[in-house]
Amino acid sequence: MREFFREIVHALEAGQPVELVSVVSSEGSTPRGAGAIMAVFSGGAIAGTIGGGNVEFECQQLAAELLAQGADAMRQFRFVLGDAASLGMVCGGGLTVQLQYLPGGDAHAIAVLRDLMEADGGSRDTWLLRRIQGERVTAMGLADRTGCRHLAPPPADPDHLLRNETVFAEGWLSIPVVKAGRTYLFGGGHVSQALVPVLASVGFRPVVYDDRPEFADPALFPRAERTLCGDFTRLAEQVTVTPEDYVVVMTRGHQADYEVLTQVLRSGAKYLGCIGSKRKLALCRDRLLADGFTEAEYSRLHAPIGLAIGAQTPEEIAVSVAAEMIAVRAGLDPRR
Repeated sequence: MREFFREIVHALEAGQPVELVSVVSSEGSTPRGAGAIMAVFSGGAIAGTIGGGNVEFECQQLAAELLAQGADAMRQFRFVLGDAASLGMVCGGGLTVQLQYLPGGDAHAIAVLRDLMEADGGSRDTWLLRRIQGERVTAMGLADRTGCRHLAPPPADPDHLLRNETVFAEGWLSIPVVKAGRTYLFGGGHVSQALVPVLASVGFRPVVYDDRPEFADPALFPRAERTLCGDFTRLAEQVTVTPEDYVVVMTRGHQADYEVLTQVLRSGAKYLGCIGSKRKLALCRDRLLADGFTEAEYSRLHAPIGLAIGAQTPEEIAVSVAAEMIAVRAGLDPRR
């Protein structure tokens, strides 16, 4: 999301207005759910997406009109084939979209979005809050668990707005934009090299750790937040895994996998996955249980890692692992 907001800030700083298009709510089957955001610039260029298709096209057209008028709007769309009020799509759902005009040079909007870009590099959940009165956005700011910023006055009870999903209640639209937590990939081999750009493109923040300098080379991982080189038996010297983090174990061998797992199984990480054959993983499991770990603790591990899609190549395995992690992030259990 940082690049998305950077494009908006650059346009505003250049004196160009932007229309920010946000999905406020959705029901049934829709191309994108609540919280999807798109920006429409002067001249018709766009950044982000609210799902493509007819609804995105209609919103682009409307946004162009609103840019010329300097106006906000709220619109509802239905996807019911044959319904005269619908867009002729067969999804069978509907959504409500808010279009917000950001004037070129708007100092407040620039400050909010720059703050949001900085938050994207941190480790704290952050929400974009906007007060909507009628069809107009009359206030915009940020919030995290410590309080609100750029809002005077803030919502009377912001806590009920700070959820994992988009909330539109009591005149406030709250979109969770920054998700706390990093993804630690232990092992910098071929699968990690394929996985890092996939994870980065879908909002995870990869950190690669290997005990071999040549496999902890930042040049191998241009999309990684960081690369670390250290002993697999002493992770705590450089890494602290929290319950907001994701862990992917892909070291060069069974012993290193085991060393990493002994240090992360009790971390409470949101996701724990380990690559390997069923035989190798069974041996690793037996060693961990013999060392005092419980079945319940081991059961949190996604092993073999990734969704069962018949993946063979590093690139295919990367897709299967990323898909599994997306499911976990969405609150699903892909093992069921």
